[in-house]
Amino acid sequence: MRKLSILPLFVFLFLYILPLGVRPLNIPDETRYAEISREMIETGDFVVPRLVGLRYFEKPVMGYWLNAAAMKVFGENNFSVRFASACSVGLSALMLFFLARRFAGGYFAGIVSSMIFLTCFEVFGIGVYSVLDSMFAFFIIAAMICFYFACSDLNTDRTRQKNLFLIFCGVFVGFAFLTKGFLAVVLPVIIIAPFLIWERRWKDLFTVPWIPLAAAALVIMPWAVMVHLREPDFWNYFFWEEHIRRFSADDAQHIAPFYYYLLFFPAAAVPWTFFAPSIFQGLRKKKKENPLFKFAICWFVFPFLFFSISKGKLLTYILPCFVPFALLAAAGLLNCLHVEIGKKADMPLPKSFKGGAFVAAGFFGIVAVVLAIMQTTDVFNFRPFTQSWKSWLGITACFASVVFYLRAAYSNNDGRKQIVFIALAPILFMFAAHFLYPDVVIYKKSPGAFLMKHSEKIRPDTILVSDYSPIKAVCWYYKRTDVFLMGSTGELTYGVQYPDSAKRLLDLDKLNELISKNPGNLVFVARMNNFEKWESDLPKPVFADVNGKFVFAMF
Repeated sequence: MRKLSILPLFVFLFLYILPLGVRPLNIPDETRYAEISREMIETGDFVVPRLVGLRYFEKPVMGYWLNAAAMKVFGENNFSVRFASACSVGLSALMLFFLARRFAGGYFAGIVSSMIFLTCFEVFGIGVYSVLDSMFAFFIIAAMICFYFACSDLNTDRTRQKNLFLIFCGVFVGFAFLTKGFLAVVLPVIIIAPFLIWERRWKDLFTVPWIPLAAAALVIMPWAVMVHLREPDFWNYFFWEEHIRRFSADDAQHIAPFYYYLLFFPAAAVPWTFFAPSIFQGLRKKKKENPLFKFAICWFVFPFLFFSISKGKLLTYILPCFVPFALLAAAGLLNCLHVEIGKKADMPLPKSFKGGAFVAAGFFGIVAVVLAIMQTTDVFNFRPFTQSWKSWLGITACFASVVFYLRAAYSNNDGRKQIVFIALAPILFMFAAHFLYPDVVIYKKSPGAFLMKHSEKIRPDTILVSDYSPIKAVCWYYKRTDVFLMGSTGELTYGVQYPDSAKRLLDLDKLNELISKNPGNLVFVARMNNFEKWESDLPKPVFADVNGKFVFAMF
């Protein structure tokens, strides 16, 4: 069983690390977080976040620090930009393994829980993409697991060990705060308070929080004071715009209805959604007085409700909920299949499990068939890849998943083997997903190859102008922070309002003036639709190239 514990490590390295650099960076998210960290390294300023040379106060600095550290080790490339996000998922799975091994049934429970977590589609999709959510989720996950380890010892004499876990809980909360802000305090409160009430530990509500709060404050305070001294408006903007308005304003970003997460969570939890009947069947048999069961319920339900109440919603927000989901799913499947360590189950395979395996096999089979039809015919009027090997890689991976699920459905000897089969079933498909970005997505969201095609035309004194859409990519690939912004400002609106940055924003008159003063030495990168609106009011470029979505023009 201990040898089997290397399986999650293999899955993590195979899915999250080895193919991490093969995909081009996407706009706007990946180039944003890459560029902020690159600018920190270039300027040596690790206190005030800046994007394209402008103040950028939407998030604190921890995520940028981690990305910058990866860049210092691995260089400024696709792999390093995503490395911290991927490692956060691996460390979350490791923490989950330790939690489940100690409190949920031993090594196999730890293996199953971490495998479920690593292979949920949302966890994977965010973990191999450069955003801050995986890092934030890891710090919250680590804080909650440290709290539970401390909580398990509250009624013992091991005061030193309990306090040490509480200190670590607070340190991780502090790191989470430095990654995404005040949400790092809200989430632990809405998880821990209901759990302690459910456990009837009323006294602990007033005695336990002080050590974590003190540790968190010590972690947060140095940077919080430094950024306030450097930029006094940071906390005003960050608190009101990025927290209060995003949570409650009618014009908040990413507005979605209350049922948004209820609707999309089943898709985010694929392929384990297919085994929901087995999971619920197993959980009905579980002893509900188990403290870890109560903790997992509080951890899943209350953040889920909190984010559902918020006006602004993205699927990435509920990433911390996938650890309790994995705990509950593992417990349900182990109970459903009557898995006992070292023993084989003689009972017939539950119909709910066999049905889930058939549905999962059918899902991946349908994906394979649809992919084959799209690539070889004009039925859908859409061909995803110009390189046909990509489609065949996807089809092969899907059929491999089908084989694993059918093998699990027809195996009645050992519940442990059945769980291992369904845990391994989506692995090849998820690995292949790194290579299966449709061409249209690359054209629309990944201008890096197009920009680098013309990199020899960019000299140190070349004037660079870009519209809002590709500007972060222009800065990242050309290693420049002095790019002028043309047209709308988007998330850069706050930064260009400062007097020392306002000159970076251009209109047509200012752009024409720059062109006249720098003949043959001004490059303008823009989306095709924007360039077409401005083209008639600009002189004819001396050179222009188009890739279908973006224009590179030299004046």
